[in-house]
Amino acid sequence: MTDSPRTSDGMIGGSVASQRLGLWLGFTAYLLWGFFPLYWPLLEPAGSVEVLAHRICWSLLAVAALVAVTRRWSHLRAVVADRRRLGYIAVGAVAVGMNWGMYIYGVNSNQVVETSLGYFINPLVTILLGVLVLGERLRPTQWFGLAIAFAAVVELTFDYGRLPWIALTLAFSFGTYGLMKKKADVGTTEGLALETVVLAPVALAYLLVVHAGGGGTFGHAGWLNVVLLVGTGVITAIPLLCFGAAATRVSMTTLGLLQYIAPIIQFGVGVLVFGEDMTTARWVGFGLVWLALLVITAESLLFRRRAAARQTPAEAQPELV
Repeated sequence: MTDSPRTSDGMIGGSVASQRLGLWLGFTAYLLWGFFPLYWPLLEPAGSVEVLAHRICWSLLAVAALVAVTRRWSHLRAVVADRRRLGYIAVGAVAVGMNWGMYIYGVNSNQVVETSLGYFINPLVTILLGVLVLGERLRPTQWFGLAIAFAAVVELTFDYGRLPWIALTLAFSFGTYGLMKKKADVGTTEGLALETVVLAPVALAYLLVVHAGGGGTFGHAGWLNVVLLVGTGVITAIPLLCFGAAATRVSMTTLGLLQYIAPIIQFGVGVLVFGEDMTTARWVGFGLVWLALLVITAESLLFRRRAAARQTPAEAQPELV
C-alpha cells in the first residue's frame, strides 16, 4: 500500500470529511488528557508508583488485545526485527514512563497547576530539542519566544523557591518521547505495544514484590478500586489511539493548536476544582509562558500562510485549522 500524499506542512491528503473526523479525534484525545487529574485521586490508597505500575501492566494487556483484533502482528514483528527502531522505542519507553510517573505524582501531591505548566512548556521544549538534537534552525521570532519562556522559568523558580522540577520533568520527558517517536517512525498501536513491553517486566516485578510484602492495594481496597486500577490501561490507550488516528488526517499545525486544550483544562481543574493557590508572581510566570506560546504559534501560522500563498493553485490543498 502506498503512502497518502502529504501537503507542504505534513498533512496527509484526504477528503474534508476525513480531516473533520481527524479534528474531532484529536480534540477527543486532548480533552481526555485534560481531565486525567480527576481520575488519579480515585485510585487512593494506592501510591503513585503502584498506580504507575498498574497503568503500564494494564496498558500492555489493552494494547495486546487491540493488536490481536486488528491483526497487526506482522507490523509488530517488522519493528522488532529493526534494532535501530527498537532502540529508539526503548529510550522513548523510559521517557514516557518517567512522564506518566511524574504526572501521577504531581496530581496526587496536589500540584496539578504545575503539571499543566509542564504541558504548556512542552511545545517550547520540543522546539529546543529540534535545535539541539536535530540541528534545526529557528527564525528570530521563535528565538524571542524561547527567551520569554526562559524568563518565565526563572520567575517561577523564584516564586516556588525551587526549580519547577515537576513541570520541567514532564516537558522534557514528553519532548524526548516525541523525538524518539519521530526517529522510530512506528505506528501508534505498535509503538505503544512495544513501549509497554519494555516497561512491563519492571512494573510487574514491582507489583509482585509489593504484594508479597503485604503492601499492595489491589484486591485489598474494595472492588471499585480494582476496577479503577484495571481501567488505567483503557484510559491510557484510548486517547493515544485517538491521537494516532488524528495525526494521519490533519495537519501538524492543527495538532499543534489542539495540544493546548489539555493543559488549559488541567490548569482549570487545579485552580477551580482542587483549589490550588495562584500567587501574583505565579500568574506572572504563567502569563509569560502563555505569551511565549502566543508569539511562537502566531509566527508559525503566519509563516505557513505565507508559504502556502507562494504555492501554485495546483499545489494548494484545503486544511482545517
